[in-house]
Amino acid sequence: MRVDLERIKRDILTLAKIGRRESDRGIYRMAFTDADIQGKQWLTQQIEQADLVASTDGAMNISGELPGTSDAPRVLVGSHIDTVPCAGALDGTLGVVVGLECLRTLRENGFQPERTLELIAFSDEEGRFGGMFGSQAVCGQLNPQSLETTTDMNGVLLREELARHGHDALAALDAARVPESIAAYIELHIEQGPVLDRTKKAVGVVDEITGLFTWAVTLRGEANHAGTTPMEMRNDAFMGLADFAHEIPRILEENGSERSRTTIGKVQILPGATNTVPGLVEFSLDVRDTSEVVLEELGAAFRKALSAIARRRNLMFEFAQKSYLRPVACHDAIVQLLMNQASELGLDHLRMPSGAAHDAQIMGSMVPVGMIFVPSKNGQSHSPAEWTAWSDIEAGANLMLQTLVQLSSATN
Repeated sequence: MRVDLERIKRDILTLAKIGRRESDRGIYRMAFTDADIQGKQWLTQQIEQADLVASTDGAMNISGELPGTSDAPRVLVGSHIDTVPCAGALDGTLGVVVGLECLRTLRENGFQPERTLELIAFSDEEGRFGGMFGSQAVCGQLNPQSLETTTDMNGVLLREELARHGHDALAALDAARVPESIAAYIELHIEQGPVLDRTKKAVGVVDEITGLFTWAVTLRGEANHAGTTPMEMRNDAFMGLADFAHEIPRILEENGSERSRTTIGKVQILPGATNTVPGLVEFSLDVRDTSEVVLEELGAAFRKALSAIARRRNLMFEFAQKSYLRPVACHDAIVQLLMNQASELGLDHLRMPSGAAHDAQIMGSMVPVGMIFVPSKNGQSHSPAEWTAWSDIEAGANLMLQTLVQLSSATN
C-alpha cells in the first residue's frame, strides 16, 4: 500500500487557504479564531467523507477513527492545524493531513486493524493560551482554575473565546484519557530546522524531544549622561548583558551537550536614549537540551555567571522562570520500528533529536511516543517561506503508513 500524494497535495493546499492573508501570504489560523474553527469544520468533513468515525472532545480536539477488531489499546496519529501568526502551510498541518491520508488509504484497501487507529488534531499546540491545550487536556493536565483565568497575550480570556463558539471551557476536563487506553502516539512533522535539508536525508527518526526553560532576566544599573559619566564610573546595564552574551559559548561547552541550545531572543534597553547610559536591561533567555540533568546544570551555571557579572559591573540581577518543559525520550521500540521501516522502504534516514516542542512531548508524559521528521527547505518554519518537497512528504507519509500497519497489530 502507498499513500496518494495528489490527495495530500489537495488537502494541504486547500487548508492553506483558510486564514491566509493576501497582503503577506501568511496564514493566520491561531487557536480558536474564526479561521481555526473553519479549519476544524473542514477537517471534520474530510474525516466523514473518508468513511471514518468523526468526533470532537471537550477540548475541541478533532478525531477520526478507523475501528479495530479488538478492544486492545488504540494507536493515535496526528498533530495540530492551528498556526502562529503569518505562518506557512505545513507546521502541524502536515502531520494531520498525512495521518488522515494513512487512515483513508487503509480504509480504501480493506485493511482491518486489530487496534483502533485514531487520527487526532490537537487544539492550540502553538500556545496562544500559554500551553499545548489539546494534548494537555488529553493527558489530564488542565484544572478548573486555569480554564477560568487563562488569557492570551492580548488579554482575551480562553473561556470567553470558547464561549464565542458555543463551547464551555470546563468541558476540556472531560477530554482526559485513561493512559491504559492508548498503546502509542505517533506524529509526523516538518523538522523546522536545517539538518535534514543540508544532509540530504529523506526523513528523520526522532529519538528525544528537547526540554526547555525560559527566563525573564533583569539587570538593573544606573542611567546617567553619556558624555559626562566616565567609562570606569558607569553602572551600565547593557554592558552586563554584553558580558553575559559572550559567556554563553563557554557555559555551553563546559556544562552543556551537543544538543544544548541557548538564545537571547528579546531585549529591552531603558531609558533607550542615544545619549544616556542604559540603567535597565530586560531580556529573555531560552535554554534547551534533551537531558533534564543538563538543563539543571545549565540553569545553575547561568545564574552563577549572571551573579558574577552583576557584582563586577555593580548591577542588580533578577530573573523569573516563565516556562519549563521536561525533555521526553521517544519510546525505544517505536524508534527502532521507524528505523527498520525506513530501511525497508529504502529511505535515507537520520536518527536525531527534536529541538522544538510538539504535542508528542506532552503525550510522552503519559504514553509511548514516536516522531517522524521530513526536511524543511533551508530550515525555514513559522513563515510563509516554509516548505518541504513533495517527494519528501510522500516518503514520510509512506513511512507513517507502514509504521501504522505494524503498530495496529494487537501483538505489538
